[in-house]
Amino acid sequence: MSPVSKGVVIALAGHESRSRAGRPRRADARRNYEQLVKQARIAFAEFGVDASLDEIARRAGVAGGTLYRHFPTRLDLIEAVLAEQIAELVDLGRGLLTVEDDFDALSTWLRAALTHALTYRGLAAAVMNSALDRGNGLVSTWHAEMFEVGAALLARARQSGVVVAYADEADVLKMVGAIAWAAQDAPDSSAQADRLLALLMNGLRYVGLPHQTGD
Repeated sequence: MSPVSKGVVIALAGHESRSRAGRPRRADARRNYEQLVKQARIAFAEFGVDASLDEIARRAGVAGGTLYRHFPTRLDLIEAVLAEQIAELVDLGRGLLTVEDDFDALSTWLRAALTHALTYRGLAAAVMNSALDRGNGLVSTWHAEMFEVGAALLARARQSGVVVAYADEADVLKMVGAIAWAAQDAPDSSAQADRLLALLMNGLRYVGLPHQTGD
């Protein structure tokens, strides 16, 4: 998989309504669809964007023809996987807006976004490149959804005074993307990403001015 830095910000990917709208209505066809997406999600995490489609079909317990009826191209399957992932991340972020600890809510969501970026390296880039070629708005929609929920979590943390007032949502998301890019090829990529995210969160945290005492 490849530069996920952009994956986390630009295509940290998926549109729930789009994903659900494309699902078949018949119960058996819907089960096949859901199994294919589930197994593709696992296979792409293990082997990257070039994971064997025949192996995905085998794991899902369906024939290759069934896979291609639901997903005529590899890109269609990649988009379905990313759509589901983004929907989960967006739902997580919205749920975290009700958590009492604003700083922990922001940190939890940024960590989830970073974990996704490290796990699905290359998928987002594949979709982004195709979307640019086809001139559609898929990537823009995904970007807007992720930005909206990330901005809302950061704004809440700013308003409660737990992060520095000058923290900018675009800057923070870009830094999360940069962490994913920097850590992706490290032998201990997850551990390095955790360390870098901890540095980012420490920089965001507002600790106030040190207590001044008189002479």
